[in-house]
Amino acid sequence: MSDRLAKLVLAASILAGISYVASWNLNLPIGWAMTWKGLGVGLLAVRAALKARDADGWLLTAVMAFGALGDVLLGLAGLTVGAVAFLAGHLVAIALYLRNRRPALARSQGALAVLLVPATVVTAYVLPGDRAGAPGVAVYALGLAVMAATAWTSRFPRHQVGLGALMFVVSDLLIFARSGPLSPTFAVSLAVWGLYYFGQLLICLGAERGLARTADA
Repeated sequence: MSDRLAKLVLAASILAGISYVASWNLNLPIGWAMTWKGLGVGLLAVRAALKARDADGWLLTAVMAFGALGDVLLGLAGLTVGAVAFLAGHLVAIALYLRNRRPALARSQGALAVLLVPATVVTAYVLPGDRAGAPGVAVYALGLAVMAATAWTSRFPRHQVGLGALMFVVSDLLIFARSGPLSPTFAVSLAVWGLYYFGQLLICLGAERGLARTADA
């Protein structure tokens, strides 16, 4: 029964994540719009909770829950408050990935993870048009980049968790660019949301898969 419920929750999450784009032209009250937005990743948190078997499973649940909270707070309380929720999720994710480090890491993969951090932070710093806010963006980007680096070097499937984390990074960099050199077009907004939601989806399913293998071993 729990597996069937988890599948239904996943389907509902994907439906919510894809259909959220339709809400952009509906002029919904902010509460309704943010609820719709938060459902995509919020339901991934529900699925992670249904699948949780140990502390790592609950850490994954918290990662998704902070992501959903950040989605909602961005619209209700502003960029700074939303970023704090996302940063909390990144810190929890870092803990999860460090608890599940890859036993052996190719030199090239390790180098990629190391270079990812300064490259992301520097790029995030130079993108915003509001230079007064650039240092805060860089601080957030540091947490984001370390999250992605530790995801890449974790034992979880790299084509899911590692890729999903990189998609999250690109999504956030597009947000920073949208306040600077990049025009806030529909295509850019679609890329921001698509990369973010499907990145979170890959992270959730990939980490869930890796944790299940450990539990069944």
